[in-house]
Amino acid sequence: MRTLDEQETTAVFEKLFKFVGNNLKSIIDAPSHECLSFEPLGRYCFRLQKNRVYYAGESLVKRATNIPRDKIVALGTQIGKFTHGGNFHLTIQCLPVLAANAKHKVWLKSSSEMSFLYGNHVLKGGVGRMTEGIEAGDGVVVFSMTDVALGFGIAAKGTTECRKLDPNGIVVLHQGDIGEYLRTEDEL
Repeated sequence: MRTLDEQETTAVFEKLFKFVGNNLKSIIDAPSHECLSFEPLGRYCFRLQKNRVYYAGESLVKRATNIPRDKIVALGTQIGKFTHGGNFHLTIQCLPVLAANAKHKVWLKSSSEMSFLYGNHVLKGGVGRMTEGIEAGDGVVVFSMTDVALGFGIAAKGTTECRKLDPNGIVVLHQGDIGEYLRTEDEL
């Protein structure tokens, strides 16, 4: 378990900024609360273990230093992982962090929730509503109409372009959804 170097930190923050915008500061500066204690125990930090990036409280990280690195499986919430090529990809485990701080959101109609959870892109006909100001290429968090976070993806079209789009046009390109817990449970 080690801290991220400058290049890794830049890659992680750029990817998170795409989804949360200026709320990135609240992710970094959030006070850490562990177990049943409501007393702040420090701040959260990012740590790297076997090409996976974790988001954990400082006090938990300090206690984990007593455990050998090869014995640690996970620590805190997994945010993403680095590929062999050095690219950073968000994983579905970061969804609670993204959903709480999302800049752009898309709500799905109940008829298209299952399609998204099977790994398909979001079509315009399945969109219940979306936040204003979304541009093509922005990161969006996908919710059900009952405000349950279902996953995240990249906007294929902006908000204004979506109004003119036909119902079978792709609005959000799928990147991750909670159905991955079942589809790829051996790899998680």
